[in-house]
Amino acid sequence: MTNLAAKSKSKGVSLKETDSTGDAFGLIMRYNFNILLEWAPIAHEGKDIEGVHQARVVLRRMRSALGLFRKAIPREVTDSWGVEMQWTATTMGAARDLDVFISEGLQAMAGKIPLESGEKKLMALSTERRDEAYTQVRTMLDGERYQAFTTAFPKWLDEKGWLQADMPEAIRKKINKSILQYATMILSKRTQSTLLYGEKMGSMSSTELHELRIECKKLRYAIEFFQPLFPGKEMLNFSLHLKGLQDLLGVMNDVSVMPGLLEKILQGSTDLETLQYAGALIGWRARQYEEVRGQLDGRWQEFASTPHPWK
Repeated sequence: MTNLAAKSKSKGVSLKETDSTGDAFGLIMRYNFNILLEWAPIAHEGKDIEGVHQARVVLRRMRSALGLFRKAIPREVTDSWGVEMQWTATTMGAARDLDVFISEGLQAMAGKIPLESGEKKLMALSTERRDEAYTQVRTMLDGERYQAFTTAFPKWLDEKGWLQADMPEAIRKKINKSILQYATMILSKRTQSTLLYGEKMGSMSSTELHELRIECKKLRYAIEFFQPLFPGKEMLNFSLHLKGLQDLLGVMNDVSVMPGLLEKILQGSTDLETLQYAGALIGWRARQYEEVRGQLDGRWQEFASTPHPWK
């Protein structure tokens, strides 16, 4: 982990019980936007895979925050920002997918499959595709659309653009409500939603497990945002159990998307050695998928039985 990654993980938004919901929203968005500005140059340089990864993580966190606060801050005043965040993260998606494939797929499996020539050829082809993807990232970061977003968004935060003069009184009351009350409501709903998704854990398809992974991610972001409001070991314990579940689902997702990613990497390739190695790699990773899935039920039960700190 780079020093910047460690710094980003060690600090958080300093929310207080006395903060209003609107002020908490502003603090969370400002904190994460500043992290984006720190990681974007590293993503542009392309030498440290954490650059693109952390930039995409913080963009997801920001989009998640827009959803978490939607009951207090209407969609119509935030949707345009959500579109820009999604576009930026999506543009970085290919680079991140290839970074993961190379570091956690090819490099992790190096020498374990006796097809050395195919391994080298697939590595060279994947690296070429990654270089192309990073060119796309740099073009986006240097472009007018991204520059306009990173100029206009902090101004919107400074002006508290979510406070509309003609907003309904009911919305104004929600924005001025204590963040502690709002956070308790959101955490309860997110947890309930996640638990409902996982009720049929044993029979879930890969698609359903991916949806569960997304629900876990949304809950994790909510916990990270609101953790300062619930001090003590209980929240940390809940978060660690959720992270353990997320880690397994993340590995399974990486394996599930590998065939589609390989299809893109190999497009136009007819080299037999490269194709043989790619097929063997899929088989090896499929075995890992089954091993990880075997741990999932136990990890889910641990999470599902963990007390909720906000109750």
